[in-house]
Amino acid sequence: MKKISSHEKNNRGGDLDGFAGGIDEEADLSVRAAWLHFGGGLTQSEVAARLGVPPVKAHRLIARAKSMGVVHVTIDGPIGACIALEQRLTNQYGLSFCQVAPDLEDDPLPLRTLGLVGSRFLSRALLSGEHEVIGFGHGRTLAACVTMLPQMSAPGVKLVSLLGGLSRRYATTPFDVIHRLAERTGAEAYVLPLPFYANTIEDRAVLLEQRGVQPIMAMGIGATLRLVGIGTMEADASILSTGMAEEEEFEEARRAGGVGEVLGHIFGAEGQVIESGLSARALSMPVEEIGRQTTIAIAGGKSKIAPLKAALASGLIRGLITDERTAKTLTA
Repeated sequence: MKKISSHEKNNRGGDLDGFAGGIDEEADLSVRAAWLHFGGGLTQSEVAARLGVPPVKAHRLIARAKSMGVVHVTIDGPIGACIALEQRLTNQYGLSFCQVAPDLEDDPLPLRTLGLVGSRFLSRALLSGEHEVIGFGHGRTLAACVTMLPQMSAPGVKLVSLLGGLSRRYATTPFDVIHRLAERTGAEAYVLPLPFYANTIEDRAVLLEQRGVQPIMAMGIGATLRLVGIGTMEADASILSTGMAEEEEFEEARRAGGVGEVLGHIFGAEGQVIESGLSARALSMPVEEIGRQTTIAIAGGKSKIAPLKAALASGLIRGLITDERTAKTLTA
């Protein structure tokens, strides 16, 4: 077992205080302006252009958001359009948790938007006292969340990797988050000193029998909260660019119908598990274990639409944190 040592609640109920009784469109617009200005770093003129209002109104909207008390170090306060999307996603995919962040950027992969909302969720989860063990996948989006996470003290929480973090050539991936989480939180962190995919099915069996591996795997399976990314099956997929998988086996999984990846397992468009050689060598929990605890995906962007639909259709993902543009496409 390898341990790294280093010196609010999950639902949205607390965010909705004072919001019952219908949506105030002007207040809605004020909160959106605050997100764009303080969260997205846009100037007031840029906010005006994004919202389609005169600059003087953008100034007044931002001022109103401050007077409403929704602007602090972070930005609190629901946006009506996002709440409606959350409800639609919850109903459509049978989720127990959903959070939709207002769009802050036009990039194909909205890392800033997802990093802000994801770090806020993670901060609350770490400090809530609800979870003794929290499990983590890896990827660009989760790495962005950790980058935006403030320094804090969460010594009562154990953090655990849900899958191997090395490439097939035993190089580390730049999107492994567990070490940075340990540095920022002071929590105990446990890693699987394994590659993401074993070279063969026989190698997988041998690696999983190594001393210390099984306890960490069991810790991840038992984690009451898990945060995972959603991988694509396109040419720019992280598992290809980081050397986790070889191109030939990746293409084999695509030809078999794979459109998305979660914890190394490949899913088809209808949510079915694709039984490829790649999935069979994944050094992570068995696919059926993913849905037995609260597993929340953090993902968004145009390239993630098909993978997200596949993962959500599987019924194994209980929660979703995404951006407004992605949510609209998922519910269209």
